[in-house]
Parts: sequence; structure tokens; C-alpha cells
Amino acid sequence: LSEPDADNCAPVVIEDNPIYQNLLGRIEFRAEFGAMVTDFTQIRAGALHRANGGYLVLDARNLLMQGLAWDALKRALRNREIKVESIGQFYGLVSTSTLEPEPIPLQVKVVMIGEEWLYQLLNLADEDFRKEFKVKAEFHSTMPRTAEAVREYASFIGDKVRNDNLRHFDAGAIAQVVEEASRMADDQEKLTARMAHVEDLVRQSAYWAERAGHPMVTAEDVGRAVGEQIYRLSHMAERFVERIDEGVVLINTDGAVAGQVNGLSVISLSDFQFGIPSRVTARTFLGKAGVVSIDREVKMSGPIHDKGQLILSAWLASRFAQQAPLSMSATLTFEQSYGGIEGDSASSTELYALLSSLSGVPLKQSIAVTGSVNQAGQVQAIGGANAKIEGFYDVCKAQGLTGDQGVMIPRSNMRHLMLRSDVLHAVEEGRFRVYAVSTIEEGIEVLTGVPAGEADDEGRYPADTVFGRVQERLDEYNRLSKQKREEEEGEGTFRRGEEEEEEPGEPQ
Repeated sequence: LSEPDADNCAPVVIEDNPIYQNLLGRIEFRAEFGAMVTDFTQIRAGALHRANGGYLVLDARNLLMQGLAWDALKRALRNREIKVESIGQFYGLVSTSTLEPEPIPLQVKVVMIGEEWLYQLLNLADEDFRKEFKVKAEFHSTMPRTAEAVREYASFIGDKVRNDNLRHFDAGAIAQVVEEASRMADDQEKLTARMAHVEDLVRQSAYWAERAGHPMVTAEDVGRAVGEQIYRLSHMAERFVERIDEGVVLINTDGAVAGQVNGLSVISLSDFQFGIPSRVTARTFLGKAGVVSIDREVKMSGPIHDKGQLILSAWLASRFAQQAPLSMSATLTFEQSYGGIEGDSASSTELYALLSSLSGVPLKQSIAVTGSVNQAGQVQAIGGANAKIEGFYDVCKAQGLTGDQGVMIPRSNMRHLMLRSDVLHAVEEGRFRVYAVSTIEEGIEVLTGVPAGEADDEGRYPADTVFGRVQERLDEYNRLSKQKREEEEGEGTFRRGEEEEEEPGEPQ
């Protein structure tokens, strides 16, 4: 097969600087005897001229930053012609006589590349945009991890090595890069499509191979590159671990406490994210206020967190208020939290603390918890599972790994586990654990070591289970509440009887 003739191919023009003159062309002037003159040889083509009959690729953000260029582009597409004129003529600000080239018929496909929010903004605010740009194509940030995709990754690495004159990668190094690509995607069955990050990893791995004197890049060099990158970016995470180790932030990683559990959250920076544990506590007592979130009352929580808190309240009522109303009050809070709280990933954590406070059964402080809960008591998937597990592992490592510590995640998050190599080694050696649960019953059994309990035909739970003790405590609250109400009603009747027996005195 012969090579295609470039003259017969449609032109593809990429304009990195889409200002007015670069798009529509311009008329230049030259100085002659102190005067500025021009002629037809001074007419310069723009990107639309060069792309005529083909394709013009523009960056949406750069184009919109040039207001004149955006208006001129829409006019050219609407009229299907390119008219070369100065900016002054375009707005009628200059009346100086100059060249007026004939408009050139335009037949071009304009491809604008940009972020989703830019598309939505233009689609809502600019009617011309909806008329001229009718085809939208979305690109995912991940791709399926298939054998073909892995081969393409290997080809990409090979091209990068040849183009940048780097050390070649052996099979183990390529496999490690693929693993890191899945870690970037936070999914065992996906690979990241953000190839700029992969390019950086390839260059850094080749650098460390050169420093180590390796003739080829190995998996060890790739791991070194990843570790060095984490070391450069993890200063804030290390400071947080230090504050816990120093006792400034109170987090227990051993023992058992009733009504107290370690929750997990994620802090996302522009180029790094890490997980941090937070102590979640619950206190229950006689009353009618129901479940009250302290963070919600002081407006430190967002709507998604508040939704999760209301869902756990609904689950509690559906399990233990079928025969009688809940006569209890409870408070929930994130201890030592001085910023806003958002997300429902701690709703199951709060529910475990609440069940522990009601039952009096202590929760293991060596296990941190994440996961949202629905009204059926199912534990649902959350985001940032890897960062949360690694964050609690770092805290446990600083305080000393005992083999009993671990993190409990939703079972549906298992496919998202792409943990750091040091965490994986600790799990393989039994020094750290990852538990996967599907329901609140499974989770409370892991945290307490006591059976959750299964209701009989009358809706009663065995007394030696967690739910049985919760039911017993709620029954006691109901009994005390009823007794208090009867006493108040009796006192009210007695007072009314005394008032009826009193007779008005004789007038003087």
C-alpha cells in the first residue's frame, strides 16, 4: 500500500492561541517614507483559512477568554464565509481607507475541547452555541482494564521511552505501571486515561533506574518513583498523624469503648488526597427528641450528611418502633471537628455508635469504619476507600501495629481496592486487616464480637444479642416515659380536685 497523498487529505489545524487575528486573518502594514501602507501581498491567512475544507481544533477556555474571537467565529460559521478585516472595522471604530478583501466561502468543522461545565454554561447562556455546535462527545477519565488496553499501555511506554531517549522498561516495570494506572483510577478493573500522569511516572521511574545504575527500569524503580512522589506531597498527612501520636487529636487504636467509634474521611488537595480518622461518639438518654446531630444543629454539616443522619434514624425506628414509639433522645457528633462535614459515608459509623450506646456493648477502637447506610440497613459504597484505609494504617503504624487493627468497608467497594504496597504487605502478613460487610448486622458483629440478633415472629430479639439489648433499653425508656406521664397526669387531676373543693368566700 502506498502512503496517502497529503494534498488529498482534509487539513486538521490546531490553534493554540485563538485570538481574533489568528482566527480570521489580518492585513499587515509596512512603513514607507514615514507612512504606513499596504497591498494585497500583506494579507495574512488565519486558522479558518488554513482549516477550510477540513477541521479546526480549538481550546474552549482559551477561545472564550478572547471575547472578540468568539463573536467573530460565530459570525463566520453563521454566514459560512471568512471576512478579513481589522478589529476596528469589525466594530466600526475606524473609518480609514484600507484593503477590503472579498469574503471567502467557508466549509469547516470546528472542534472545541473543554470541560463539562464550560459546555453546560455555553449551552444555557448562548443560543448561537446550541445552533452551531450540535454534536457533543464525552471522554471518560478511565478505560476498562482489558488485555488489549494493557498492550496499548506497553506500546505507549515504549513510544515514550524511544521519543525521550529513556531507559527501557522490563516486563515487571510495565506491569507495575499498569498497577499504578489502576490505582490512579481507584478501580481494579479500570485504567486511568489521564496519560499525562502516566508520562510523569514513566520519566520518574527512568530517572530512579539511572540513579540506581540499572540497565533497564524495573518494578522496584517504579515503586521508588511512586514512593518519592507520595513523600513530596504528604506533608499535611504526616502532620496530622503526628498530632494523633502526640495526643493532641484523640484517636484510640486499641481497646473497646461503648458509644465511640473511629470514622474515616478524606481530605482532597489539588494534587493529593489522604484519609484521616475522626472519633464519632453517641450518647443516649430518656426523652422524645429522637436522634440529634450536634454538627447539624450548629450548621457545620452539609445536606448529604444530614440526609444520611435522617436515614439512620429511619432505620432505627423501623427496627425498634413497630410496637411502641421511640421514647429516647440521642446525640451524635464528630469530636474535634472544626470545619464543615459533608457526605454520607459516615452514616453507618454513626449508627454503630448509636447502637453501642443503647446496648452498652463496647466497640473495638482498633477498627475504623466507613460506609453509608440505606433504610433497609444495607451498607453502600463510598468514595476514597484506598485513601481512608491508608490513612488509618499510617495512624496505627505510628502507634504500633498489633495485628488486630483494620478498616471496615462496604463489600461493594472491594473492586476499588488498590492499596499502597506497604499496606498490602501488612495485610498479607496479618499485621493489618480489611473487613468487607454488606449489612449493619454484619458490621456490628465485627465491631463488638457479639451476635447482632434475629427477630422472632413477634419482633423480639434474643436478650444476649446487640439488638436484644437495644430493645431492652428502649423498652425501659418507654416504661419510664409512660410512668412519668401517668405521674404528671395524676398530679394534674389532684390539683384540679383541690380547686373544685374550694368555695369562694363571703364578700365583706
